[in-house]
Amino acid sequence: MKYSEIAHSSHPQHKLRFECSESPFKCDGCKEVGIGSRYKCTACDFDLHMQCAISSPAISHSFYTKCSFQFLSRPPGDKPRICDACEREVTGFLYHCKDCGFDLHPCCAKLPMVLDDGESKLYLYRKVSASCQKCGRKGRSWSYRSSCKKYNLHVACVKDMLVENWQGYLGEKSVRKFDTRIPSLKNTLPTQNKSKSKTKKGLQMAGLALQFVISAVLGDPTTLIAGVIGTMISRA
Repeated sequence: MKYSEIAHSSHPQHKLRFECSESPFKCDGCKEVGIGSRYKCTACDFDLHMQCAISSPAISHSFYTKCSFQFLSRPPGDKPRICDACEREVTGFLYHCKDCGFDLHPCCAKLPMVLDDGESKLYLYRKVSASCQKCGRKGRSWSYRSSCKKYNLHVACVKDMLVENWQGYLGEKSVRKFDTRIPSLKNTLPTQNKSKSKTKKGLQMAGLALQFVISAVLGDPTTLIAGVIGTMISRA
């Protein structure tokens, strides 16, 4: 459910207003990057993903049928915690299963099981045997795989690409001028023994898959934001 304005315990000074922006932001809840829909305090430059701002006290996940995940504002214990979806460190808001020890970033916990743009579908898997289009490895983190099974992207690899391009912004929240380009997959697809037309089509399909996976990972899996991501990719 979306509200135009909310009060949140992590920022008691002011209320947060809903807005949708094409500019990436760093969430002050989970400390991960986001784009699109968010709740923001303009006066304090405070941002929350929708998933962080309007969280559930407890959730279940189809990948972990025996787990009950509780929402926490900080990781439990004094040892580093790693998100089991994207393999990035958990430093802020999270969903944690006390019995099994699994951890999920709020946006990772709410990743859509299916991304559908009307023409193609990408399905979320906990593990796949196919190689990732970006890193070339199998296994690793959760993955989105196309229905045709030709395109597979690790959630971890997508986040790695974003962090690599937006490192300056992630390091200093006050920095407002930063590189918003998103790397394409044009150098990761095999091109040998393929015609130029087939290679071009393959790149277009891979780019489409990438833009929808990125928009989902950033917390806003909508056609609008996927289009913005697509524009960023075309500029890269």
